[in-house]
Amino acid sequence: MKKHTGESIRIFKNPILESFTHVHPIVPLLLWTPVIMFLLYRGATVYSISAIEFGGLFVFGLILWTFMEYMLHRFVFHWDAKSAAGKYFVFLFHGLHHDDPQDPTRLVMPPVPAVLIFMVLWAFFALMFPEKYLGVIMAFFMVGYLCYDYIHYATHHFAMTSKVGKYLRKYHLQHHYSGERSKYGVSNPLWDYIFRTTTGPKDTH
Repeated sequence: MKKHTGESIRIFKNPILESFTHVHPIVPLLLWTPVIMFLLYRGATVYSISAIEFGGLFVFGLILWTFMEYMLHRFVFHWDAKSAAGKYFVFLFHGLHHDDPQDPTRLVMPPVPAVLIFMVLWAFFALMFPEKYLGVIMAFFMVGYLCYDYIHYATHHFAMTSKVGKYLRKYHLQHHYSGERSKYGVSNPLWDYIFRTTTGPKDTH
């Protein structure tokens, strides 16, 4: 693992494209908070969702995010690609972060891929959830995503002195430096315990 030296690993020769790969950590909050507020407001006014329903959807949306976080991290971001195109995809989305995990401008998702992924997930979840609840589920799903983004940022750049913070920081850094294919949960270890990936085989790549 390389430590961040103050100079980011360059991805694109084109300076404009390269600039889009660097993101200030406040950007996800500014991008998604208005969307979340709109979806919650629409759920309450247009679909007349009750307070009890909001409570249930809040829990469901957060759990849904933790599951998606685990599945994406384990099976997409750590996909054992064989082709050159597949390996490049994995490098762009996550391999770069493992090569330079301390780069502060590449710890949150850039807006363009974030919006595209959100649109795909919206279409996917629309096949499973009633229209009445879909927007609110997605709002709380995004709340979970924001929690993930800032927990992830904190594990790499803050001491995290609380008991929970210390645990999450140690847990995630072990994912980076233990050499094991394990510990895919970042905001929490729930699904690692369910799928028994708190420890794993050594990564031979």
